[in-house]
Amino acid sequence: MGDIQTRCGQSMLKQLILLLTGIGSLMWLVVAVAAEDLSDIVAKIKPSIVGVGSYQRSRQPPMRLLGTGFVVGDGRHAFTNLHVIPEKLDDSKQEFLAVFSGTGEDAAVRLAVKVAEDADHDLVLLKFSDAPMPPLVLGDSDKVREGQFYAFTGFPIGGILGLFPVTHRGIISAITPAMIPIDDARQLTPALINYLKAPFKVFQLDATAYPGNSGSPLYDPVTGAVIGIVNKVFVQERKENALEKPSGISYAIPARYAQALLVKAGL
Repeated sequence: MGDIQTRCGQSMLKQLILLLTGIGSLMWLVVAVAAEDLSDIVAKIKPSIVGVGSYQRSRQPPMRLLGTGFVVGDGRHAFTNLHVIPEKLDDSKQEFLAVFSGTGEDAAVRLAVKVAEDADHDLVLLKFSDAPMPPLVLGDSDKVREGQFYAFTGFPIGGILGLFPVTHRGIISAITPAMIPIDDARQLTPALINYLKAPFKVFQLDATAYPGNSGSPLYDPVTGAVIGIVNKVFVQERKENALEKPSGISYAIPARYAQALLVKAGL
């Protein structure tokens, strides 16, 4: 009887090992397929990513990269964060607002103008010169759920690392108000008071974004649909204004506000 029980126990153990091995293999297969899908999507996304900044021929270097944008609509428009746009351009030295396409030393300069802006959600729609570029499609940000995986592509610390698109992936950690209650009224600023009149929620991410990532599209790694616009400064100033040092947490503005801006611009 003992031998039979031992053989039965060994048989069950082998079956369990085979089952676990199968599950492990299946998980690796899922991860591999997901990684391959993301690689395909990134290849399609990158041609639609632009740098945003200013251009001045007499300056060295002539291009000043301040953030990221992405092409939408008819291929001649791009979204970015409003805070990425230079507050003032030196007209006397022929400094122009510009978007930069391509990569590295092969970057092309396209002069740009503001078409529409949404200061409440830190968004701006630009129109740029020359031939159209492949546009990205805005997805339904109202269907985003916490725990879902998304990716974003942009130029982290682009002024130093250059015009080479970088992709990060992470989950939606929380869908959270863009501002938390303040205990001390002395912390209130005109911008915070204005926000309190029309509060909205943002996507909190567990992937690290850097200042140059502002304006990067947050997109579905399977379809490429944009569901948010990465924002490093605007949200952090409102949500973490009581902190002496930034937390490093990243955020994104839901794409529904970008969609509304497209409608406002007649696109």
